[in-house]
Amino acid sequence: MLKAIVDCGASRIGYGRAMPVDFTQPSWEADRFPGRHVAPVGAQAGSQELAVNVYELDPGVVGSPLHVHHANEELLLVLAGTLSLRGPEGTRSLTAGAVVAFPRRQAGAHSLVNRSDASARYLVVSTTNRPDVVEYPDIGATLVVLAEQRRVYPHGADADQQPVIAEAMRAAADRDA
Repeated sequence: MLKAIVDCGASRIGYGRAMPVDFTQPSWEADRFPGRHVAPVGAQAGSQELAVNVYELDPGVVGSPLHVHHANEELLLVLAGTLSLRGPEGTRSLTAGAVVAFPRRQAGAHSLVNRSDASARYLVVSTTNRPDVVEYPDIGATLVVLAEQRRVYPHGADADQQPVIAEAMRAAADRDA
């Protein structure tokens, strides 16, 4: 069972607030996509320049469609279950304990899908540089993330981001493993 108490004396020397993090029962946000649960543990602990999120995916659910960040790097740690990772070198399975870095630009392109029969849980740490441009190659859309807003451009037109990202997630789910 993974459980950590983030303290180690850090709060006594001015490093933000100490926060218990229970990776088996995190504090989930309301789901924006069915079967995809997110706990923003970094924000809950007061992080300002790193995003740290715990994700849990129900069987058959897409964690992230194929995408490329131009300003941010991500690091994935699989906590439990099995994920299907699609990237520039093909598709492979990741099991608990796997750690993968996704650098900026095309070399870091990736998609995560739970193609197993059980839930999968993972932690993602990323930089939060703004602005960021995120490409979704499977559907030809681009997301521009500014300091206070996001703008989506599917095929060159401005659009609401939720349906565009949902379309990218459907494309990732429908893709052969």
